[in-house]
Formats: sequence, structure tokens, C-alpha cells
Amino acid sequence: MRLWTAATCVALFAGSLLSAEEADSRNSGTRPAVRGAARSNNDAELLKGATSHVYKSVNGTELKLYVFQPEGHQATDRRPAIVFFFGGGWKNGSPTQFASQSRYLASRGMVAIVADYRVKSRNDSTVEQSVADAKSAIRWVRSHSGELGIDANRIAAGGGSAGGHLAGITGTLEGGDQPGEDTSVSSRPDAMVMFNPALVLPSLEDLKKNGDPKDLTSRFSGDPAAVSPASHVKPGMPPAIIFHGKADNTVAYATAEQFTNLAVKAGNRCELCGYEGQGHGFFNWYRPGKEYFVKTLEKTDEFLASLGWLEGSPRVREFFARELAGSREK
Repeated sequence: MRLWTAATCVALFAGSLLSAEEADSRNSGTRPAVRGAARSNNDAELLKGATSHVYKSVNGTELKLYVFQPEGHQATDRRPAIVFFFGGGWKNGSPTQFASQSRYLASRGMVAIVADYRVKSRNDSTVEQSVADAKSAIRWVRSHSGELGIDANRIAAGGGSAGGHLAGITGTLEGGDQPGEDTSVSSRPDAMVMFNPALVLPSLEDLKKNGDPKDLTSRFSGDPAAVSPASHVKPGMPPAIIFHGKADNTVAYATAEQFTNLAVKAGNRCELCGYEGQGHGFFNWYRPGKEYFVKTLEKTDEFLASLGWLEGSPRVREFFARELAGSREK
């Protein structure tokens, strides 16, 4: 297991927050060049076929989930589900980032959901508030599982970068819930699917000791380590799979190794899939050739099948070939 000095951890964390804002905005389903009405149209196209639900209203802001259902799905079904959280350094991003993965998983029989949550640029929010929103989203899906046709005991959390952090923290942190929510309904997912996630955050003490020139602590209302998934690893965690580029300069690959080692040592199932030469956001659907989008989605399929949530072999290439053919016919 590779251990980090406090100074190294702080440097990586600073780079993660600063570059994730730019990197994840490129990787979150719509490119920065798409603005205004054009972006709205693009988002609408990516979310086509999904039904929207307000899962939380806070300070005048309605937060929505977008639900992709399998063909012929009925409320009496008890399907496995996954809730995806977008990346963007907890500052930017769009729920559309995982729309393509969601359409595919719905075609495989799951209920796939992309969630909005509060971010700094739109809501002047803190990371802790983003965490509370992620937990609220999982709790809402579980409490509405009957009407959504979902098995309340088979709900996964997924996400990339900051969204991967949210998926990881929902599976590890006890507490951090929105005040006033019914915590008798669990916000803990039953599996975690994380893409270049931020899983190792330094303590406030280390940040102060080693310098914080960009005032990164202003993103947090308390100690970053308190919402670091690595700080809360223990036996009995949900099974997890992590996809991470070994050339990631935004969230270091070694932090994924550290989390994985901690999880496995505690007796949990945690699989790390590393990709040589790949940087941050390598898995996104719009990347040229879509090679790693396909590879990571196939591995996601295999992971979920190993849990008994999906049947048969992955059909990623066939699904998107049909989608492409259908779009050409229109």
C-alpha cells in the first residue's frame, strides 16, 4: 500500500479541486462551448425518454432526478437501480454526464437514474451540502421504490470525479444527512460504481499546515477529512468497482489504490480497474472512438451481473450501434 505524506495529499487535493472544475465541465455531458438555448436543447436530447422527479426542495431550489426505465417497465416490477452523480469539482457539472450509460443500463433491465445536486457555481453550496443531496437522492429513490418499480435492496450509487466522491461517501459515511429527513429510510447504496473518484481528502489541519493559497477550504463548512470516503472505510461496505486512468493528473491514480487497499484489508469487495496512459474523464461518452466509454461500461455490466443484478453478457456495442442506426434513419 502506498502512503501519502500530508504535504503530498494536500498538493494532490488542491490540484484535484482546481483542475476538476475545468476538466469535469468538459466531461459532464455537454461541452463548455455549448451555452444558453443550445445547451438546453442538447440537455433535452440527452435526457429524452427519462421522466423527471423532484426529490428535494431546499432554499427555493428544486433538485431533480431523471429516471430511465426499461422497455415495458411496470410499477409492480422490482428492478435493480443505479443513481449517477456528475463530476465538476462540486462547483459545476450536469446530470447529463451519465445519460448514455443510463440508457444502456435501462436497456439491460435496470432502472437508471441521473441526479442533480447543489454545486458552488449555481447554489453557493458547500461540499457537505452536495453530500447531503446525494444521500437525499438515494433515500428518495428507496422510499419511492414501490411506485418506481425498484427493488429497495438493490440500489447502486455511481459517479465520476466529484460525483464519484459522492457515490463513495454515500456508501461509507454514517451521518451527513439533510436535517429533518426521515433517516429510518437508509441513504446507503447497495453497490458503488466510481469513475476517477476523489476518495482521499486531507484534513483541515494538514491543509493549514502545508498551505492553502487558493483558499480551497472555503468549499467546505468543516474538515474535508470528515467527508473523505477513505476516512470511513470499515467492514460491511457495499461492493465497489473503481475505474481510474493511470495518467490522471486531476485525481491521482494512487489515491484509488489507497482506498482499494483499505477497503480490501477491511474485508470488503473493491475492484480497481486501472487504464494505462489515460487521464481524467477518459471514460466519457463523447471521447473520440468511445473506446474507454465502451470498456468501462462493459466492466460495469459484468460487475452488476456478478451481483446477480443483470443477466447474460454485456451488449454495449450492439446497443449503441442500434442507437446510431436509428438516429441516421430519422
